[in-house]
Amino acid sequence: MHKALLTILGLAILLTASCQPDQGQASPAVRALEVPVVIGARLPHFSTTPAGTLILSWLHPTETGVSLQWAELDSGRWKTGAEVARGDDWFVNWADFPSVTPIDQDTWAAHWLVRKPGGAYAYDVVAAFSRDRGQSWGEPFVVHDDDSATEHGFVTLFPWQGDTHVLWLDGRNTKPGASHHSGGMTLRSARFDRDDPAVERVEIDALVCDCCQTDVAVSAAGPVAVYRNRSNSEVRDIHVTRYVDGQWQADRPVADDGWIIAGCPVNGPAIDAAGRDVAVAWFTAANDDLRIRFARSADDGETFGDAIDIDSGKPFGRVDVVQLADGASLVSWIRESLDGQAELVVRVVSADAALGPVMKIADLTSGRISGFPQMQVSGNDLVFAWTDSDNGTTILQSAAVAVDDLYSM
Repeated sequence: MHKALLTILGLAILLTASCQPDQGQASPAVRALEVPVVIGARLPHFSTTPAGTLILSWLHPTETGVSLQWAELDSGRWKTGAEVARGDDWFVNWADFPSVTPIDQDTWAAHWLVRKPGGAYAYDVVAAFSRDRGQSWGEPFVVHDDDSATEHGFVTLFPWQGDTHVLWLDGRNTKPGASHHSGGMTLRSARFDRDDPAVERVEIDALVCDCCQTDVAVSAAGPVAVYRNRSNSEVRDIHVTRYVDGQWQADRPVADDGWIIAGCPVNGPAIDAAGRDVAVAWFTAANDDLRIRFARSADDGETFGDAIDIDSGKPFGRVDVVQLADGASLVSWIRESLDGQAELVVRVVSADAALGPVMKIADLTSGRISGFPQMQVSGNDLVFAWTDSDNGTTILQSAAVAVDDLYSM
């Protein structure tokens, strides 16, 4: 996920903050942003245009199914965009969300998931291109080159050197019709240009965690992908791979958590970059110790410094991260509040790894219905979007906080 950059001044207050994992909670001024949606909307996703405009996409309910729609943030307000596609056979899952991603000024790409016969977790990654900035869309096509009745999802779309790149989890080596935890899930990528819908497809990793989200940031040297790996001994730690000279490099761990779990935690990592600085945030429960962890690289993701704990209280995970141009980072996640409910929080990590206070953004509906909140910088604001519930029916929410306010807590 490529984040907008922002230079932040006034780090003096932050640099005096304690480096302990938990400092209690502060309350910045949160402004609600009205989203042009109806009851039943869900699964938000953020992306940005080359000019830095923030794009929000989501699933919108229809009479017979769902549609993929998008809006753009204009002068602090969500402005209705257009519909990408709709269907009554889409695979809709709380953790596996579709996306709309600008590739260049005019070319946008979108993806969604379509069911196929063969099992509860048999579905394809379907994509389409727009050549007029999301106003109209071309013929949909299947991203992968196999027709197996298995899981294909947890997609990241991103631009690089004028082409559209797609990263996804691919279940072609798993057993069709069986549990989505059986067999070996793979990590694969594809590259598409304006003229050829299938330039190249490659396998990056032959064994990865079954259903944790992938993410990609573009550093000064190129794309860096992050995902939850899986070893033969069921260690499921966070790994990165860099795209260098047209090839994905051998993966390496961000940190040695040693989380052994015989199943997928459905809790993927997040990554962002500003210049050569790359930040990664993730959830782990190694040794039954629930933690939000963070690590930063100063060399385009080639090496990472020691990981630090952002929250070691009662975090649920579902992280996001923004790397700022001044070297600081912003990490968001969901955790259990003091009254036993769920809340969305954010924390500043300074350039020298000093931690600011944990700051509450919103109360959330407990459980899966809240999905994976999105966080992105737009101008002077840090913008959020998440799925909420109204008497059991989903509704999309959005809010903003002035970035300067995060440094004054």
